[in-house]
Amino acid sequence: MSPDSASLASSRSDPLYAALEERVMARDQKGASEVYYKLAKAGRPLPEILAEAVRIHGPYTHVPYHERMDDGYVNFVNNDHCLLSARATLHLSKMLPGGAAGLPMAQTIWYIPTGLDIWNQKIGKAPGHYSRGMKVDGAPPAPVVHWPDQQPHVLDGPLKDRLGQWATLVHRGNVIEAYRVFLGLMQNPADRRAALAELVFAGLIDVQDRSFQNRSYTTGHKSFRARATVELGDMIGWENAHDVLYAGALDIAVGPRWYSLYEVACNSVMTYLDGQTLHAVPYGGTTETERNILANNKAPLTEAQSEALIEAIIRQPEPAYLLKVTELLKAGAAPRSLLDALQVGSAEVVLETHGELNFSLAQHCFEYLNSLAWFWDNFEHPQRIKLLYLAAAYLNQAAWHQKLIGELLPPEIEKPADAAKLGAEELAARVEAACIALDAPLAVGATQAYLEAGHDTPPLVRAIAMACARLGNDPHNQEIALCMLEDYGKNRNPGRARLLMAAAHHTARHRKYGDPLESYQRFAASMLGNRRIAMQHGDWPSPSSSTLRWLRAR
Repeated sequence: MSPDSASLASSRSDPLYAALEERVMARDQKGASEVYYKLAKAGRPLPEILAEAVRIHGPYTHVPYHERMDDGYVNFVNNDHCLLSARATLHLSKMLPGGAAGLPMAQTIWYIPTGLDIWNQKIGKAPGHYSRGMKVDGAPPAPVVHWPDQQPHVLDGPLKDRLGQWATLVHRGNVIEAYRVFLGLMQNPADRRAALAELVFAGLIDVQDRSFQNRSYTTGHKSFRARATVELGDMIGWENAHDVLYAGALDIAVGPRWYSLYEVACNSVMTYLDGQTLHAVPYGGTTETERNILANNKAPLTEAQSEALIEAIIRQPEPAYLLKVTELLKAGAAPRSLLDALQVGSAEVVLETHGELNFSLAQHCFEYLNSLAWFWDNFEHPQRIKLLYLAAAYLNQAAWHQKLIGELLPPEIEKPADAAKLGAEELAARVEAACIALDAPLAVGATQAYLEAGHDTPPLVRAIAMACARLGNDPHNQEIALCMLEDYGKNRNPGRARLLMAAAHHTARHRKYGDPLESYQRFAASMLGNRRIAMQHGDWPSPSSSTLRWLRAR
């Protein structure tokens, strides 16, 4: 678990990984991709490739602060997506057929050279995804290591006290010491699960308190990065996952940090749910009411209750949603069932967003709800009821943000005219083709037609997964659709079909950069022996003559 030195994480002598690192440092997307194809053809396992990719980019994907003050103007500094792309690869690859399973990793490798040193990208001093449109002269400079790796600091005392000390360091923005203490917490295998739970919890409570006319907001990214850290570390094995901790855990204390909305959740539990009057005294822990709800509330929401909850959250101003969440919990509703309803409401907000540049709050709110659902199902954390209130607050904020910028408009849906004549595979092919053509109304319409026909959903899920995997140059293409597909498989709400429609809509409508198919085309040419890049390949069904005629007509 410890680095070999205070400034260098683990390294390998393997010539292929040395070549990959050299191409990434040179910001050479094509060269890095060619090395990946060699690794894949050599049969290197995905966990190994992911681990090495994280080792390579980890030192260079931190920033000093997620905000700048430039001549009196506040500017946002973006969050890393290399690690999030790796998490997407881990799961999206399982949804794809045959040789296409290697495509998500190809997209990750394609992106990493553009994702280094975001801080200097944002001021035009380094090339990459965030300096598109800026002129960066000459050979790319070496990316900067803004936070060097560290040795563990092992604290004494009971685990709860040590976790509390770490959380205080995070809260106060003591980045290096918080990271060192977290490395120390991870030294003991018996303490790791509790430490990882607190890492994700620290990310989940870090949500902006407002968003309209703001550009600096977390959108839940601290939780996304923490969740990716846990899943990638679990995959690699924690004895060999120091590079993942360096890439993912250090950022949790990097500022700014926003806890005001979580404070709303804390105080709402006390006042609305527990009926207390707040006083100027310190509070802590959980109430008996919270503990009883987690232990005893088992009733799923009815369709009417779900619709009323969604209406209160995405259509009504504060505090309607706080009162509705409280009412349902007091009536015995299962809190996990409320979270399912929130996901349906969030999918609706995505469906009602149409400008390609306007998805930031809508898409990240869904990713936050996906991360919270994963956390809920994997950790029995005592503060989950407060997190439920926080999630409702985030969705309410996102919905009203969209309304204020002119979104939250009815979904645009165009069903294929011949939908009634098409079978499952044919309709699924239409969904994928419409997504790749960036025709959102048709992608949503074909998805809706598929669902209304009552077909089994695996072919549809696979089609959307394939479409999002083919579109590159921005990990959001994979991240957001994957979250929706994952949750469709777990969500038990009667309206969960909206998640698949939202996944198709986002895949087709969200902003694309450069040639979004270039990485896919290179992968197909090298790995699938298909230089013409047919719409389907491998053991994925070929389009029928009617679909080909339809595509030409479009």
